Amino acid sequence: MKGYKVTPQRMAICELVLNSEDHPTAEQVYLSLKKKYPAMSLATVYQVLHLLTEMGMLQELGFSGWNARYDPNVEPHINVVCKECGKVVDYSDQSVTKTIKEMLRGLDFEPKGVRIDVYKICEGCRSRMNG
Repeated sequence: MKGYKVTPQRMAICELVLNSEDHPTAEQVYLSLKKKYPAMSLATVYQVLHLLTEMGMLQELGFSGWNARYDPNVEPHINVVCKECGKVVDYSDQSVTKTIKEMLRGLDFEPKGVRIDVYKICEGCRSRMNG
């Protein structure tokens, strides 16, 4: 991490978020690591997440009404988002990746990121609503 001292806290943040499949918020990362690193601040978490985003290793997913989520999958894919709880799940297969890459090839510039969101109500929220 250029210009930043590599600390155990920063390494733990990187490891947690880059290996995550559940698109955590900064607060979730902070709470997951706070017990092991009590001196770590939420500001440090945000700093590392923004650095990883700038480096192209994370994609920041902002949603209206929810805190930003962080996705380590920076390859073309679809984010399936629950409109009730905000849970985000990646959907990708070869046809999706191929289609997105073909769409981008027609542009006369190099995109700095791609984001496709599909919204639904997840199983958990549906059963709570019907329960």
